[in-house]
Amino acid sequence: MFKWVFHISRIVKVGFTLSKHNALMDLLELFGEQTKALEKLKKFNIKFDVESVPETRLVIALQDLGPSFIKIGQALATRPDIIGPEVAFDLLKLQDQVPPFDCEKAKKIIVEDLGAPIEALFLEFNDEPIAAASIAQVHMAKTLQGKKVAVKVLRPGIAKAFAQDLEAFLWLAKVVELFSSEARRLRPTKVVETIAEVIALEMDLRLEAAAAAELKQNTKNNPHYDVPDVDWDRTSRQVLTTNWVNGISFKNRDEMIDAGLDPCKLAENLVQGFLGQALNDGYFHADLHQGNLFACENNKVTAIDFGIMGRIDIRTRRALADILFGFANQDYDRIAKAHFDMGYVPKDQDYVNFKQAIRAIGEPVVGKPLSEISAGKLLGQLFETTSKFNMQTQPQLILLQKTMVTAEGVALNLNPDINMWEVSRPVIETWVKENLSPIAIIKDVTKTSLEMLSRFPQIVEDLEEFMHQARELQNDASKRRSSLKLFMYGIIGGLIGTGLAYILYQLLNL
Repeated sequence: MFKWVFHISRIVKVGFTLSKHNALMDLLELFGEQTKALEKLKKFNIKFDVESVPETRLVIALQDLGPSFIKIGQALATRPDIIGPEVAFDLLKLQDQVPPFDCEKAKKIIVEDLGAPIEALFLEFNDEPIAAASIAQVHMAKTLQGKKVAVKVLRPGIAKAFAQDLEAFLWLAKVVELFSSEARRLRPTKVVETIAEVIALEMDLRLEAAAAAELKQNTKNNPHYDVPDVDWDRTSRQVLTTNWVNGISFKNRDEMIDAGLDPCKLAENLVQGFLGQALNDGYFHADLHQGNLFACENNKVTAIDFGIMGRIDIRTRRALADILFGFANQDYDRIAKAHFDMGYVPKDQDYVNFKQAIRAIGEPVVGKPLSEISAGKLLGQLFETTSKFNMQTQPQLILLQKTMVTAEGVALNLNPDINMWEVSRPVIETWVKENLSPIAIIKDVTKTSLEMLSRFPQIVEDLEEFMHQARELQNDASKRRSSLKLFMYGIIGGLIGTGLAYILYQLLNL
């Protein structure tokens, strides 16, 4: 009943910590021109003597607020339309920079969750974690058979902490939407709900294991992309064990070169691997930062950490392919049509003007290497167009948008001269040819028709059941009508009888 008191107190604490790091104004200025209320709020910005690099004050503040807000900060990085491209890229630094928790706690969780002592599970278990993130930390170990593995363990109490913080933010989002039409357009409640769904999946490492297995199955025919095997015997809700990856982190470009690997080829394999997952399977790794990627033999990209995965349906994939294909070929009519067909742009908006706005975005970047494209300017123009044509945020594309930005950043670090359009073109064109050509459409219609024919007996059975229920309802209705008639006749008869009795009584008393 009084949960709003907790929500307000939690939000006050957040505001205090932001102010402590002189990041409150940074946060308020993310949303452009402020109302009078927000302008007044800025006056309460308390200043503390905290050493921090100005462009990372918000990152440091979120780090100070703890694991929940680190994950929320990573989620905010997916919304450059709200917070701006510069801050979005800055928030991407919130990766694997969380202090580890005590190893004994990790071992206790492993023993309780797997139901066996450490000695019965592992020949060796390294007490010092090799990585610590907002959700979990990873230890190196060896199985009883001597196989080297990576053991991921959830942070103690992390699920409860996330639930409380997300509930407070959902409450705040609803309040903001109540008073702001611009907020209703950006749909912050949907954003928070999407973040909550993603985090809920990350709280069960069995689901992450299943995601790794599915992605490995999908990419088994790609010689340039790999996923480690899951050790299901040593995996549970709070523990995930996979094969150890023998590779060089994408953070270490110089080491790749020294090992005889080609950073340019690795960048190409990463981008094409991601696009292939998104378009071909509609299921993609949605956390492609450098810490989750390794360069392996023959320039193979190996990904780890499958807590954040994205799915897009076939209809959205077709629209995405149309949009990317359109940009790659300067076909702005195709891009505009895809937006209108999907309902991203309302039907009452001007088609010609929208196509012209898309052209203004695409022309300056066509044929240029990524290093010559101003990401801030490009994204700024894109989201200005979003607002101008009353486009609503599409929650199902949040992870896709974020992953595309991250993948481009990683590719740029490997090869500053990479041309994203040229690298993407083979994947996009192949998918368009196989899925959007007249022959592909005929095949799709045929497949759908055959599926419907295979379901025909079930459809007939369902129809017969429906007709049977309809007849029963009709019979019931007839019975109810008959009962109602008898009831009404009874009432009328009773009234007539009462009237006659009254008249007879009066006559007898004359």
